[in-house]
Amino acid sequence: MPWSNQPGGPWSSGPRGPWGSGPQPPGQRPPDLEEFLRRGQDRLRRLFPGNFGGRGVALIALVVVVLWGFSGFFRVEPDELGVVLRFGKFVREVQPGLNYHLPYPIEAALTPPALRVNKTDVGMRMSGGGGISDVPEESLMLTGDENIVDVDFSVLWKVQPTGVGDYLFNIQNPEGTVKAVAESAMREVVGHSNIQPVLTGARQNIETAVQELMQKTLDSYKAGILVAQVQLQKVDPPAQVIDSFRDVQAARSDLERLQNEAQTYANRVVPEARGRAAKIIQDSEAYRSQVVAEAKGQTSRFLQVYQQYEKAPDIIRRSIYLETMERIFAGTDKTIIDTGKQGPGVVPYLPLNQLGKPGQSPAAGSAPAGGKP
Repeated sequence: MPWSNQPGGPWSSGPRGPWGSGPQPPGQRPPDLEEFLRRGQDRLRRLFPGNFGGRGVALIALVVVVLWGFSGFFRVEPDELGVVLRFGKFVREVQPGLNYHLPYPIEAALTPPALRVNKTDVGMRMSGGGGISDVPEESLMLTGDENIVDVDFSVLWKVQPTGVGDYLFNIQNPEGTVKAVAESAMREVVGHSNIQPVLTGARQNIETAVQELMQKTLDSYKAGILVAQVQLQKVDPPAQVIDSFRDVQAARSDLERLQNEAQTYANRVVPEARGRAAKIIQDSEAYRSQVVAEAKGQTSRFLQVYQQYEKAPDIIRRSIYLETMERIFAGTDKTIIDTGKQGPGVVPYLPLNQLGKPGQSPAAGSAPAGGKP
């Protein structure tokens, strides 16, 4: 059966018209297009009295063309870069300020915030009152030694100056892409680290490693995004065991403090001990030099005396005897006794060593005339 003769078809003689419209209700006629145009011309003549024919249409066309031409001006803000598209194809970039492109639909302009530094938070959300709330499904991560750690961090990023086209056409959701890449990179870096360095002294190394891994991944996507910095905001154990971890951290801090104090004490005591040891060694060296010099002097004196002794043994022997007795009796009290047959016994003597003392008479203790010395 031909399509035009099918029941209910558009050309059938059923209750519907040829364009699918049903029969008009009685007393209602369809709108007349010519009548509508005529009424519109009458209204324009009332607005523009006189001969509105060709001149009016030309004036309206000129105004439309001028407005269409001026629609190509656009402004680029200081933190933006302008991208001009011609029939949807990338043509050129323009700098901040007032610029111009061919009016739509020939050319169009996009102004992405290419010079603005954007911040993406992972593991936390900023609430309306300025507080921060955790997002456990993003922040809880597994370390290399099979511990769980709660990591909140932020990523500072911007559009590469030479990658505006990639930023606009290669990725659909830039912020979501940066967030997904940041979370994946942080999980990989934390998964290759033990929990203790992550909680204490490896923050800078983790930030650098995550930044490098993110940049490598985004470059492979040709996203045109530059990762400026990764900032760790909070790195803590899970809330269920955070008190135990804090006790461990306090113990480690005490250990480091005691080690530092011991090292400080050693740094003070060891130099003092080394100084005293050096002084003792120097005193010993001086004493040895003194003793050796005295021994050499005595040896030289003995040799000289021996040489003279060989020449006159009796005289030298008597001289040595007298010098020795003089040295022995120099500091003792002396009493001289005459053992001769006619001697008086105790012999008075003149104490020459007392002559110079004050309050002592020069004649005191002097021997009488005729006494023996």
